[in-house]
Amino acid sequence: MFESPKSITLKSLAVATALSATMLIAPAYADEDKPTAENGEVSDPLEALNRWTTGLNDMVKLFVLQPVVGLYKGATPEEVQGAISNAASNLSEPITAGASLLQGDTKNAGAATKRFLINSTIGLSGTQDKATEMGIEARQEDLGQTMATHGVEAGPHIVLPLLGPSNFRDAAGTLATSLANPLPLAVGAGQGFVKYSDNEKELKSIREGSLDGYVAEREAYSRYRASQIRNGAPSAAPVIEFAENPEDEKKDPTK
Repeated sequence: MFESPKSITLKSLAVATALSATMLIAPAYADEDKPTAENGEVSDPLEALNRWTTGLNDMVKLFVLQPVVGLYKGATPEEVQGAISNAASNLSEPITAGASLLQGDTKNAGAATKRFLINSTIGLSGTQDKATEMGIEARQEDLGQTMATHGVEAGPHIVLPLLGPSNFRDAAGTLATSLANPLPLAVGAGQGFVKYSDNEKELKSIREGSLDGYVAEREAYSRYRASQIRNGAPSAAPVIEFAENPEDEKKDPTK
């Protein structure tokens, strides 16, 4: 079933508003010193605005998201949580397939397509990860990664309302994906909820012990995305690892 124009508009509103606003504001900072790729710094000319948005997102997490996640984890058996995580992960496979094709990575595009077909059928609508059991491993790709492989720079760091840390390139990819995604708004929101629930401890650990939580989160996001773009190739900088599907870690005998 195709998504209605109203659903598409609602789903992309937060991304479109934030991205448009930052693109309008950014020229005012054009004369700022620009970090180079060699020194590994993150360009953040919109830091004042980003810190304000981070504070807003923190309030939403504290009073809305964390209580709901707590209730969800307390009331839902681990086996059911695993099934929901599997289903949410499965819904991202078509995006991975398309992004991989745009990168010329036909191998990963084929793997993502196989994973989606297998898990959507014998995997009971994605609730079971039968593809991984068959040896077809997942490697998530998105339009932001695709643009990076074609030489598009990350651009300034931005913090999107409700969605969190990003940059101009990734935000543009997120907006394009939200417009093309055939899933209804409620399912897309559900994917974000499950992802936060799966990685809640990792997300909290980024700020713990740091003098400036905003900077710690900004740098962690930059390293995480760089690692994704390199497809996990080694880097000199430490990377915060996020589980795409916690059930996969339980099946890995090395962990």
